[in-house]
Formats: sequence, structure tokens, C-alpha cells
Amino acid sequence: MQPPAPVSDFPVSSSGALPRRDLLSLTGLAAAGAGLAVAGLDSARAASAPEEPGRFLFGLNMSTIRGQELDAAEEIEVAGKAGYDAIEPWFRKLNPWVEAGGSLKDLKKRIDDHGLKVTSAIGFAPWIVNDPDKRAAGFEEAKRDMDTIAQLGGTRIAAPPAGVGKGEVVNLDDAAARYRQLLDLGDEMGVTPQVEMWGGNPTIGTVEKALYVALASGHHSACFLGDVYHTYKGGCSFDSLLLMGPRALQTYHMNDYPADPPRETIRDADRVFPGDGIAPLTEILRNFKAVGAWPVLSLELFNADYWKMDALDCAKLGLEKMKAAVAAAE
Repeated sequence: MQPPAPVSDFPVSSSGALPRRDLLSLTGLAAAGAGLAVAGLDSARAASAPEEPGRFLFGLNMSTIRGQELDAAEEIEVAGKAGYDAIEPWFRKLNPWVEAGGSLKDLKKRIDDHGLKVTSAIGFAPWIVNDPDKRAAGFEEAKRDMDTIAQLGGTRIAAPPAGVGKGEVVNLDDAAARYRQLLDLGDEMGVTPQVEMWGGNPTIGTVEKALYVALASGHHSACFLGDVYHTYKGGCSFDSLLLMGPRALQTYHMNDYPADPPRETIRDADRVFPGDGIAPLTEILRNFKAVGAWPVLSLELFNADYWKMDALDCAKLGLEKMKAAVAAAE
């Protein structure tokens, strides 16, 4: 199946950029001119409200305990026993569970029994690529992923710049149109895709590019999935958070980074527990509060040393360190 037709309501200049007046209407600063239906806006506001305004929820991104080689059910048990509010599962664990005969209904019961929420999920559907056939397959994958997460009671999903080939250049206006298509699909499925930046990625490697894609999509559900490490890796300022708000900031990946290796060569595997590095976590958390945002703080780490720990011990320590970072920012 081909994805929906590209957005063409707003003309672009010969340079490929949107005229300023049209970009303003897309941002919502001139929402009336964008022709957005009131009912659609009301629905989007309800779906994109903070989980618990005035309080950060703490989530476990399952990459943090990926190396312990648990199945999807065991990962949920760890998060629940460790005391998390939410989880951010990976489809690379959910799909094998189902393929082996496991039930999504059973996973949802485990989630509910532990009082957990599925506030986001990690997949790699190639929705942004230029090749129309690969992109169509990417939208089909995204649809399957959204259906899976909806069955678990989830409401959001990551939308990273996955699948872009080496040397491939994706124009940001094309990316914005494709993100709008993904958001339209999300409206149908009841799951909101969050545009995610990967620090240094040629397509969406900075906060600025991610925000451009979100704004230029012109969609009422557009939002941003940020990350402490990726913001640093992309050479971006954490003060960019002051330009956002609660609808843009619904999930944020929490971690920290050491002074060495330097930013130019640091990798995902170098991430450390919050408070064990040099990231300005107090500034980040206070910036959230300054704009009235209370995103779910989802612990996302890829540290091989942590994968040697008992999974429950690792999860508990990560939660303890996130809570300490929040307390320090009071």
C-alpha cells in the first residue's frame, strides 16, 4: 500500500523552504489560517496533555536492560517490581513475543497489574526515506507497530529518521510532509508518532531540524521526542527547551554523558546513569518546568557494563538516580 498523498497545501520556494507566512500558519501562531477543525484540535489537546501535570512520571526504556536478554513479559515484570510509572518497550522484543505465540492481551494484563502505563514505544519503520516503495513498506510497518502499541494501551510511538541510506539526502520539507502523513495515520490508529532526533544524524541530527519537521508538518498532533545524550551529540543547546511547551514535550529520554570521550566521538554505549556524568540535568528539568511541561522521563541507556548487572538491580538504580536528579532540581 502506498502511504497517503504528500501534503501540497503550502507552496515551497525555489530553494525548497516554506515561505515565512506559511510557516507561521503551520506553527499554530496563525492556526485559523491553517484551517484546522476545532474538533480535531480538541482531540489533539486531549491526546497530547501531560500524563500528570505538575509531576514527572518515570519510565523505563527497555534498551537499559536489553543486554540481559529478557523477553517482553520479563521486562515488564522488572519495570513493575522496580517501581516505575511507565514503560517504553521496543518492537524488537514485542514482535518476537507474538511470533512465538505470546499474547498481547497477556502483556497488557501484566502492565495493568503493575499499574504501569505504556507512554511511548521504540520502532524503526522507514517512514522518512525517499524511495516510494521502501516508504510504503515503512508506513505499513508503522501501522502494525501502532496497532500493537494501541492493544497494550499505549498512546505514543517514536518516529526517528530510520532507514535513510548512506549518502541519501532527505529534504526537510519532504520530511515534514511525510511526518504529517505519519501523524494522519496516527490519528486513525489512536497513537501519536513523536519526531525523534538522533544526534549527528544527516537527516534529523539536531533539535532545530526536528522542530522544523514538526512545525512544518502543520499537524495538530506534532510533537518532539528529545534525549539528553542526543542533544549533546548534536551540538545543540538545552535552552531550546524554552521554545517548546507541554504539547511538544511529552516524552524525554533521560541519561547522562561523561566528559570523555569527547562529543565528536562519543557513542550510544557511552551513556551513563543520570547524575554520573556532566550533563546539566538540573537546567534541563528546570527548563521543562519553566514552560509548564512535565514529560515522561524515560531512562534510555545502552551501557554494556549495566547489562552485566542483574536486570532488576539495574532498573532500581536507574530509577533512584532519576529521582535524585529531579529532587536536585526542586
